Amino acid sequence: DNNGKLIAVKTKGNHRRYKLSDIQKLQGTYHEEMIIDSVAVYCRVSSNEQKQKGDLDRQKGRVLDYAIKKKYKVEYVFDEVGSGMNDSRSKLRQLFRLVSEHKICKVVIEHKDRLTRFNFLVYHEFFKSHDVEIECMESVFPKSYEAELVEDMLSLMSSFSAKIYGKRSSENRK
Repeated sequence: DNNGKLIAVKTKGNHRRYKLSDIQKLQGTYHEEMIIDSVAVYCRVSSNEQKQKGDLDRQKGRVLDYAIKKKYKVEYVFDEVGSGMNDSRSKLRQLFRLVSEHKICKVVIEHKDRLTRFNFLVYHEFFKSHDVEIECMESVFPKSYEAELVEDMLSLMSSFSAKIYGKRSSENRK
């Protein structure tokens, strides 16, 4: 940094941050194909019933329309059925691989709960550490601590209700 080989961005706490591409150039491991502008869109619904009603297709349509209006180069489209609390969803894992391999620069989602019900900031930090931005279509306003707690409680209740109803439905089918 002192010799000017790396240019640091200083945080409020006076910590230094460096671009991954600058470090790779210094190491001699930088490749031009790492400059990407590819975008992925990710859509999810919680149940097959929602998919059958067309909710997943409508969500995907809205997200793709949004990306097209923004003139994004959409190269990957992920849509799946699964709980937002399940972190081992196959399409989500594929998305993580693209992020880890630096094949995309942005992920577009309709709402943050489409990616995950909890720990959104963990996902955000992981993506950010690979220079990938998560862009939510919804306008995200800072929420109060109380509003976030209420949102979390509602998500938990919704998840537990879905499990109970799913189990009851399964037993009734038997």
